[in-house]
Amino acid sequence: MTQIDTAWGAGPSARYETLAERFRPIFAQIAAGAVERELGRELPAAEIATLKQAGLGALRIPEAEGGLGATLPELANILIELSAADSNITQALRGHFGFVEDVVNKTAGESRKRWAERIARGEIAGNAWTEIGDAKQDVFSTRISNKGDKLVLNGTKYYTTGSLFADWIDVGATGLDGEGIVLQVRRDDPGVDVIDDWDGFGQTLTASGTTIFTDATVDPDDVVVDDDKFRYGAAFYQLVHLATLAGIGRAMANETAAAVAARKRSYSNAAGSRSSQDPQVLQVVGRIRSNAYAAGAIVLQVAQAIERAYQAHFADDADAEEKANAIAELETSQAVTVVTNLVLEASTIIFDALGASSTRKPIGLDRHWRNARTLSSHNPRIYKDRIVGDYAVNGTPPPYQWRIGRSPL
Repeated sequence: MTQIDTAWGAGPSARYETLAERFRPIFAQIAAGAVERELGRELPAAEIATLKQAGLGALRIPEAEGGLGATLPELANILIELSAADSNITQALRGHFGFVEDVVNKTAGESRKRWAERIARGEIAGNAWTEIGDAKQDVFSTRISNKGDKLVLNGTKYYTTGSLFADWIDVGATGLDGEGIVLQVRRDDPGVDVIDDWDGFGQTLTASGTTIFTDATVDPDDVVVDDDKFRYGAAFYQLVHLATLAGIGRAMANETAAAVAARKRSYSNAAGSRSSQDPQVLQVVGRIRSNAYAAGAIVLQVAQAIERAYQAHFADDADAEEKANAIAELETSQAVTVVTNLVLEASTIIFDALGASSTRKPIGLDRHWRNARTLSSHNPRIYKDRIVGDYAVNGTPPPYQWRIGRSPL
């Protein structure tokens, strides 16, 4: 059935259903094993490999360069559907899609050609940016240096989400002259050690743990200055989180409706002899679905704003691009608290529609709250509200990029 048939609303384009049908059978298989993987802490390596072969990683690469040529709204909607199947996988691929976005923002040249070809044939990238401990906001401890006739990378990163499943790792580091740089190293380089030590209570299968680089080989052609990355990066990465949350909402709506329809037990003081006929229970189910619907609609609106920023990049109008980027960041920030609240509320009231047996671990409904809560903790919504308020009152433009670590002040 189409997205319209299932009452989730029209897709973002006339061709969306054709694009989505390419992946929906795979999404269905992924969803069927989601709870079992969660309970057994089984990483979705096989599922990600299947998606790679199907071309999911090349969604944003133009058709002329071997990809599927998806717009950002189309990508966002696909990610909502994937997240409804298993939100771990979307987050594991978040770094890859951010890397691809950087590639499609490049002008024609050898770097774009090289990376577009790699992505089109199914290669994916993980990420290694965050440092913990005594890490600082304004400089990376991870550095490149010369060793003999080679350029090598040394350092330790955490939250290297998806790198365990990747062919390449996109790394934020400090250059030879102390400048901020971005580079890529092969995942299978002997100097790269990716460790599955992520111990968060949610998004447990994203492999968001530690990566250690010990004299990992760096191709000088794959080193760029940090400032050269695509401008709407913060908004884009948040869009992926928002799409993931909306997908979690959709999964909750579907699972709750199915559980209520199948439930035979009821309470003596209930408003119906069966849950499926109890108006109070139906109200809860309706609220969960409505929250998920609203979250998805908001995500597509945000994606349109970011698409405009992408298009402005190629319009040769610096002022228009600056404005489009600011609006994209603001629209994203305006969505964060609302989408987060909608999905977190749904993940709590889901248990009001069912009995105490719904809290049993084998059913796995708790994963939705754990996953949504973990995702929404990455980029605190309180800061987003402040940024929006500062713009509304004072006209202050939003920050485009930010980092976590000790303040230099």
